[in-house]
Amino acid sequence: MIENEDRVFTALADGNRRRLLTTLARSSPKTATQLAREFPISRQGIMKHLDLLVQAGLAQVQTSGREKQYVFDPTSLQSASVWIEAINQQWNERLQRLKDLIENDEL
Repeated sequence: MIENEDRVFTALADGNRRRLLTTLARSSPKTATQLAREFPISRQGIMKHLDLLVQAGLAQVQTSGREKQYVFDPTSLQSASVWIEAINQQWNERLQRLKDLIENDEL
């Protein structure tokens, strides 16, 4: 696994960040203040979570004047999905080989 996927999976490991990402995917852009109203977390806590999502490439910051808005960015999520699919394919191939062995009574 390469570093980008490591950051994505680390970011997604936390339930609050997954919920923030879901909210951004559903209705972004949003400011940290707007998100803090929707979550039982302080604005400072929201900012820390958003920073990790940005570092993982799962969100982007758009600046409008003094206001920072956060927007969902699916690019890194898609690359992590490719990695997951590759692992899934390897597992399915392994299971198919086992199934073939059992069906052919070659165990």
